[in-house]
Amino acid sequence: MASFLSGAIMMGCFVAATFFWRSWMRTNDRLFIWFALSFLILGIERFGIVATNAAETTTPWVYLLRILAFALIAIAIIDKNRR
Repeated sequence: MASFLSGAIMMGCFVAATFFWRSWMRTNDRLFIWFALSFLILGIERFGIVATNAAETTTPWVYLLRILAFALIAIAIIDKNRR
């Protein structure tokens, strides 16, 4: 059941990344590309959890990818507010 839910979350992250990428293509606003990259990283993180059968999400690489994704979101927000 955990693999199914991780797969659903992964698909949702990839759909969100595609949505933000398409918005970036239309508007050329850097906020959207930062968000697309962060959701792509979160989707890859979920794929890694399912591919390695890691029932425990306490492994360090999971948290490193999450920190990277959330740091990109913070950078996007700061970049948007500075302009």
